Amino acid sequence: MRQTELHLTEEDRAILDDICSKGQHRAREVRRAHVLSCLDRGVPESQIMAVLGIGRTTVWRTRLAYLQGGIDLAVFDLKRSGRPRRYNSDDEARVVALACSTPPAGRKSWTLGELQRVARQEPGLAGMGRETVRRMLRKTISNPGAG
Repeated sequence: MRQTELHLTEEDRAILDDICSKGQHRAREVRRAHVLSCLDRGVPESQIMAVLGIGRTTVWRTRLAYLQGGIDLAVFDLKRSGRPRRYNSDDEARVVALACSTPPAGRKSWTLGELQRVARQEPGLAGMGRETVRRMLRKTISNPGAG
């Protein structure tokens, strides 16, 4: 099979050498840097796959990413948006304000279960779970029950 040639600039070679020689990068970034470096030196794809233990598509995708967007796109992962937040900071503030308010009659302080039950009665917080309440309160610096 004919291999597409890849020629790196001197600056890109220096960056790849840095990535491969220092232990400050993720394993997948180092592996991609090795792929690009080997392709630049004319090493056959089959040999790259055998030595690095990767598949042909990894070699192809790494080469294509370099040709389309350079080192940053080929070696480093793009940021991912992740799952959107279900509750915003206003919702968190309402839960914290509730925790700082006077506890129910007969109680010295709030429990997570009671906070969850009361928070679920608030508009927009109907699906809030106990663990969510715990995480929201954990983010606050002050602890009303201490000191």
